[in-house]
Amino acid sequence: MMEYLDYTFFRYALAGVVLISIAAAVVGSYIISRRLVAIAGGVTHACFGGLGLGYYLGVSPVLMAAAFAVASSAGVEWMWQKIRLREDSAIAVVWSLGMAVGVLFVFMTPGYVPELNSFLFGNILTISAADLAVFAIFTIALCAFFAWKFKLIVAVAFDHDFARVQGLPARMISYAMTVFVAVCIVLTIRLVGVMLLMSLMSLPVMTAEVFCRRFPSIVWTSAAVSVVAGVAGLFAGAAIDVPCSAMIVLFLAGFFIVAKLGSSLRRRP
Repeated sequence: MMEYLDYTFFRYALAGVVLISIAAAVVGSYIISRRLVAIAGGVTHACFGGLGLGYYLGVSPVLMAAAFAVASSAGVEWMWQKIRLREDSAIAVVWSLGMAVGVLFVFMTPGYVPELNSFLFGNILTISAADLAVFAIFTIALCAFFAWKFKLIVAVAFDHDFARVQGLPARMISYAMTVFVAVCIVLTIRLVGVMLLMSLMSLPVMTAEVFCRRFPSIVWTSAAVSVVAGVAGLFAGAAIDVPCSAMIVLFLAGFFIVAKLGSSLRRRP
């Protein structure tokens, strides 16, 4: 399999998998602890509205998807904090609205939308050097912010209301992490697509929680699981000529199932 590394596009895909796996694990640790797994699905489907509008207007679909992602995630946070709408209800609003807008503008776009399948199902092997640079900058910024505000992030993730009552800048942390979640979703769409994105953000953290109880351990373990599954899925998909994104999710699901089964067997008397 090492001959795959002779190809530039495969090396780009490998580096992209590692970077986004780390970023998705860090973001996933926050949304799992905050019990906001559904926000990943809501913002992901809201991005579809940005893709459709981008194609219709003839501008970059990725930039429009990023704008929709940030606006929808901030909108969920605003509806929850300002008008006290339940977070799951707010997520349902942006989810349905984004999909409706996306379907409308894709239908109105003349001709065939060529890259729509790559956003729906992912195409890891199309990652370019420019994509890698964006991934690297985002991952560094995310990890730097996470390390800088780690204690505050942990406090907000586990009990937002208590952190706010204690006078901590809970609202600032919430909005900042919401933006990071939105941007991570937009970048990760190129890897696994809209349909499989939630697996990359949730399964590694769920696997790490089987073995770890402290938040830092969960973050590091989930990042390791995500990277191993990403690299293994990339090589396996290339070897048997199937979509690499699907293989990555299968590896993630396999790791989680094995971890849960092993934990259950150890607990038996």
